[in-house]
Amino acid sequence: MSVPFIIDQAVTYSDVFTTPADPLLQIILDETRATHPKAHMLSGEVQGQFLSMLSCMKKPMHILEIGTFTGYSALCLAKGLAPSGVLHTIESRLEDAQTASNYFGQSKYANQIKLYIGDAKEIIPTLHGMFDFVFIDADKTGYIEYYEMVVPLLAKGGVIIADNVLFHGEVLEDTITGKNAVAIHAFNEHVKNDPRTNQVLLTIRDGMLLIQKNEL
Repeated sequence: MSVPFIIDQAVTYSDVFTTPADPLLQIILDETRATHPKAHMLSGEVQGQFLSMLSCMKKPMHILEIGTFTGYSALCLAKGLAPSGVLHTIESRLEDAQTASNYFGQSKYANQIKLYIGDAKEIIPTLHGMFDFVFIDADKTGYIEYYEMVVPLLAKGGVIIADNVLFHGEVLEDTITGKNAVAIHAFNEHVKNDPRTNQVLLTIRDGMLLIQKNEL
């Protein structure tokens, strides 16, 4: 059984005092929650606004997202793109990619988002240039490999955000047994021990690890 790690009342309170999603984002939230069997994978309003604000503060030229799902987080991140910036997002599931592509087409960022369908481990080496911002929200057992692939691709002062680093509270268990929780805990340890980066683990939603590449 997972350890309860978020007080429901605090989450509700946080929702009230967070800027609400814009109309298109709200449509994605509502439709995904109503129709998708894995709607729990969706970034919520608070996390989405956090991603948007970080992106707007950094004004990245190049963003990489590993795990598009139905497109909510990509559109949150796109809000901070520089006018000529590009967001590259990778999704392994065709149906989710098609759903996200439809939403992207309805947004003002349609020409700034490049969607790739397939295995991120095969697609990332084909991407050229450096990234200012990377969001990892894909298969949990692949987090360490994704991290190792993207750290060399981070621009000076670039940041990575890894999602679900508390994994439903399972990483707080005295004995961690679930495959994904074991992988996430190993990832957290891996980043902690990496001298190339600094990090802070935030208890937003299911946990987000904010990582910045050292400017050596």
